[in-house]
Amino acid sequence: MSDFRTDDEARRHLENLRAVLAGPGPKGALPPRRDAGAGADPAAGHSAHQSHRTRNTALGGVGAAGLFLLGKLKFLGLLAGVLKLNTLLSMVLSIGLYSMEWGLPFAIGFVLLIFVHECGHAIVLRMEGIPAGAPVFIPFLGAVIAMRGMPRNAYVEAKVGIGGPILGSIAAWAVLGTGLWSGSAMLVSLGHAGILINLFNLIPVSPLDGGRIAGAFSRGVWIGGYVVGLLALLLTRSPLLLVVLVAGLFTMWQRWHHPVPGYHDIHPGSRLAVGMAYATLVVALALTLPIGFAVHPDIGL
Repeated sequence: MSDFRTDDEARRHLENLRAVLAGPGPKGALPPRRDAGAGADPAAGHSAHQSHRTRNTALGGVGAAGLFLLGKLKFLGLLAGVLKLNTLLSMVLSIGLYSMEWGLPFAIGFVLLIFVHECGHAIVLRMEGIPAGAPVFIPFLGAVIAMRGMPRNAYVEAKVGIGGPILGSIAAWAVLGTGLWSGSAMLVSLGHAGILINLFNLIPVSPLDGGRIAGAFSRGVWIGGYVVGLLALLLTRSPLLLVVLVAGLFTMWQRWHHPVPGYHDIHPGSRLAVGMAYATLVVALALTLPIGFAVHPDIGL
């Protein structure tokens, strides 16, 4: 199959992946689009790009205008809890805001990938008999499912934690594969974004999914996981990850000094199964992230 990416598409694709970690910025990256042809007029292409961006901004503004009147983006998490926004409404609001950054088609796909990820958690919660609420989407932070009961032990918590990334990764790989098969640069970009979301969530620092998984192991693994988080922060310079590390430090201190009796007493076979599943998923995501995307030599990662 011929390579359908141009240098401009690769550049814009990388901007999308960076935006997933960095959150909202002054200029949002749009999903890569295919040029009309190799000999297209640059001025006409620029004009078409501006028109496309203006149209996407208008579509996003329709869904987000009312929300902007309520306050700044940093208050969205608080509003979601106070106003008890249901899943559908919070999804629509998230799509409206994301569409201002990346365009409506990419925004819809992005939110659906997050939804599938959350469904993975919900399935395991149901299987373990743990009551939980419906997913609530928080723009530029993802989504959350509030557990209304505690897992029996750290092993059950680890299974709940890894359920989301497993199902979310399968969905991301399906989108990536469809994009490669059909030659859709937007779907390839969306698939890579989904892979990155799940890989980010597997960083072994609470409250990320990887932090819940790390709870099934010894305290030494907790410290090692936090070091991995610090290294990821140095590589990505993600403000969101910085917030996670601050929260994770508090959680680790609480677990260390106030352990729940018997909570971390796990059968060695169960611990081994969790470790193998985690390592396999991380390796698979890391290996599939570059598929279909050659980084432009002038950009780098």
